[in-house]
Amino acid sequence: MTVDHTVQVNAYLSFRGDCEAAFEFYLRCLGGQVGLLFHYGGTPLADEVPPGRYGKIMHGSVTVGDQVIMGGDVAPDRYEEPRGLSMSLHIKGTAEADRVFHELAGGGRVVMPLEKTFWAARFGMLVDRFVIPWLISCEGDHSTEA
Repeated sequence: MTVDHTVQVNAYLSFRGDCEAAFEFYLRCLGGQVGLLFHYGGTPLADEVPPGRYGKIMHGSVTVGDQVIMGGDVAPDRYEEPRGLSMSLHIKGTAEADRVFHELAGGGRVVMPLEKTFWAARFGMLVDRFVIPWLISCEGDHSTEA
């Protein structure tokens, strides 16, 4: 089997009208850079968009490290909460893992507290206030880090 190394896999997140706020939140928590943001009202489809959706994001992206997270606001009748998948962050230092975990958890729900495990210096799970599930993992010498 030949592998095509020109392929890039990215997460595409669906939001219920708060994509722009979510991307701003992720940039504050994770750093990075905002990419293109296309609002429904600024597209050739603007005449067909209900007035309340003009300012919503049809498609957008943020770059965190060397990864691109893409997403958009779906029509309210088409929105489904994510199930069976999580965004996964791998962070080098425990202090940074603690910071990111607590920032992402703000206004959301902790599923598994961030703590030392037998496989990681820190590991935890949460669902953020935008209903996106996250796994936070911290590498390092888990046998000696507090």
